[in-house]
Amino acid sequence: MVLRGIRVLELAGLAPGPFCGMVLADFGAQVVRVDRPGSAGDVSLLARGKRSLVLDLKRPRGAAALRRICARVDVLLEPFRCGVMEKLQLGPETLLKDNPKLVYARLSGFGQSGSFSKAAGHDINYVALSGVLSKIGASGENPYPPLNLLADFGGGGLMCTLGIVLALFERTRSGQGQVIDANMVEGTAYLSSFLWKTQHMGLWDQPRGQNLLDGGSPFYTTYKTADGEFMAVGAIEPQFYKLLVEGLGLKSDELPTQMSIADWPEMKKKFADVFARKTKAEWCRIFDGTDACVTPVLSIEEALHHSHNRERASFITDEEQRASPRPAPQLSRTPAIPSLKRHAFVGEHTEEVLKEFGFSQEEIHQLRSEKIIESSKPKANL
Repeated sequence: MVLRGIRVLELAGLAPGPFCGMVLADFGAQVVRVDRPGSAGDVSLLARGKRSLVLDLKRPRGAAALRRICARVDVLLEPFRCGVMEKLQLGPETLLKDNPKLVYARLSGFGQSGSFSKAAGHDINYVALSGVLSKIGASGENPYPPLNLLADFGGGGLMCTLGIVLALFERTRSGQGQVIDANMVEGTAYLSSFLWKTQHMGLWDQPRGQNLLDGGSPFYTTYKTADGEFMAVGAIEPQFYKLLVEGLGLKSDELPTQMSIADWPEMKKKFADVFARKTKAEWCRIFDGTDACVTPVLSIEEALHHSHNRERASFITDEEQRASPRPAPQLSRTPAIPSLKRHAFVGEHTEEVLKEFGFSQEEIHQLRSEKIIESSKPKANL
């Protein structure tokens, strides 16, 4: 795999950090998650392909052990608020001095500087501060968050992954590591570059929820079907819109022109009335195989069994029979080969990892006796 041989140390955190580490592991990196003593493990359930080392970083000997390990890894991924690592004497100046080739990835909400850098926050706060949340929501209603996907996983975890891969690539030229300031506010804003670049093109002149791409147009929204399900419509181009109208059994010459914004609310009502007359399956039979840009809104379970997804093997099933998306994108020569094994128990690999990084059995015994490390071995099923 493309990241084979890359050693990553992921300090345990929530959502974006574990996702970043999982992507790296999926594509071949050797990822060790550093858990806190007494931890319940990765509650985000994104521990695929990782090993677990329990280490108490609040204790000087625990921090010293991490520093020693960092001298021999390629990537450190830390998800804490600004200043936490420095308090532990594990800041980038210290660790890069020990290991100049280290890629030190800092994944935070607000970044390593600025008045909010030490503030608590969650996805909704980061999306709000990026300006993007103001654009999301139905007409006349409050803005609403698109789950916790945009900042946590798009602007946070995935942007951090990109930063790490870029830094690793640059290292092949310079031989040097560097610090990555990946934060969810700026990552989300960068993802929304299209919104910024199109501010003066008329795409967003109407109030929230009344524009071309935010659910305001009758040809870019969702409609309820007779069985209480939904269809998604994205027939923007005239040739696709024509097929949509034909599929609905309507006549173009009896409708207002497609881009008549003043008529959009009435057209949405008309389209909604038509969609409500047939079930989702019936609409699929009408629109499948056409270029009308009409697709069913699938549940998680339905997505697993949809013919297109099955043909492409878009989802994988692990040894515990739990399904999840296959890593993307697909690489032709060096594709990701995700682990199908169960997630590691907290501390399952503590001793194994320490030995790999040169700790003697005596040192390991001492760390355990001082409760700086913890080990947990799986019990055999008799």
